[in-house]
Amino acid sequence: MNLADLRKDYTQTGLRESDADADPFRQFSTWFEQARAAVAEPNAMTLATCSRDGWPSARTVLLKGHGESGFTFFTSYDGRKALELVENPRAALLFYWPQLERQIRIEGAVERTTAEESARYFASRPRGSQLGAWASHQSRVIAGREDLEAKLAEVTARFEGAEVPCPPFWGGYRLRPSSFEFWQGRLNRLHDRIRYRPEGDRWVLERLSP
Repeated sequence: MNLADLRKDYTQTGLRESDADADPFRQFSTWFEQARAAVAEPNAMTLATCSRDGWPSARTVLLKGHGESGFTFFTSYDGRKALELVENPRAALLFYWPQLERQIRIEGAVERTTAEESARYFASRPRGSQLGAWASHQSRVIAGREDLEAKLAEVTARFEGAEVPCPPFWGGYRLRPSSFEFWQGRLNRLHDRIRYRPEGDRWVLERLSP
């Protein structure tokens, strides 16, 4: 394939400072609601973490809550990202919505949600997902698919006829933003990049060169 065939121009719209909300959380909510109408899975986001010795890693997770308190996702506390967040409790999020020619980057410190919040969300999950959380010890090497399915059969039998409790090794994280960047694709690669950074008790809005 000739990669030049994949080139495209970005022509949908622009993002001017005068159109951006003074509050980045409200700006995120506006764009997120627009993405919900246009994107199949708008809450899919890349989560980037880094180990103590500087090795980065990234994976796609699902946003499960957002607001002034931060951006929340849930996962195993035993997996690679959880171990890296222990070593270095800072992370970056990236939302990419090609249908809208938009990206949002968010960086900040990460903390665990309370056990009560994790349990509430876990109780809302489909039963199959609840059982899957018990069956999988995330990021560990296993002999094959058969081992995973055998573990699922074991936990399915264990909790038959009963509610599935939230595993002690599973729960939520909340990223508290220290910066936002809203990117809107523009013609000739002169993209709009609007960054928000905190200054005292307010957010400063500034334009970055593409």
